[in-house]
Amino acid sequence: MRAHKFTFAALVVAAGLSLTACQNDDAAVGQTDPSTAASASATGGGSDAESGKESAGASPGGKSTAAPAGSDDSGKVAKCSTDGLEITAKDNFIGGDPDGTVVVELKNRSGGDCVISGFAGVDLKTTAGTLSATRTGEPGDPYVLKGGKVIAFAVNYPLNETGGSGVRITGLVVTPPNETKSVTLAWPGQGSLPVTDGSDSGSVKVGPIGSAGQGG
Repeated sequence: MRAHKFTFAALVVAAGLSLTACQNDDAAVGQTDPSTAASASATGGGSDAESGKESAGASPGGKSTAAPAGSDDSGKVAKCSTDGLEITAKDNFIGGDPDGTVVVELKNRSGGDCVISGFAGVDLKTTAGTLSATRTGEPGDPYVLKGGKVIAFAVNYPLNETGGSGVRITGLVVTPPNETKSVTLAWPGQGSLPVTDGSDSGSVKVGPIGSAGQGG
């Protein structure tokens, strides 16, 4: 009986050693070399690295994370810039109106969408100096201006009905909202302001972006 018990115990020990060895072998097979894992992560995955495919701008799930045209680095739609806008002005006076009206149009030519809101800066160049327009009305919500589309605002000014030459207007300076770069346009409205209002800073008024319609 003693010899039989010893043999049985030896078999149990041997089986345990064998099982441990198999487990160690399996772990070795599934383990990844740390240097190999770091290399795969840096190249965006073995399949792309081996095939030479470019992985920049792709998320781990394979979807592109590149920002769309007209957006900033965060993916938000960028604000409209002076360089991305085509700015024009036209006379919009209607007979019988108490004031003259010039409509300034801003066309998005940036190649992507952009956001615009608030007031543009407007200055009239005159023979008596520069006259800055006074803001009137309430600005609307930020507006996404699609590529190729137009948004506009109105400039109102007093009509020269004095019979005299008045203060001659020589140009229109427009600065888009949140911009410092301006454009100078030919003045399309009536040629002069009445002398009594020529130096009055409140005589020329500018409405918010979108106050003269939008679309195009």
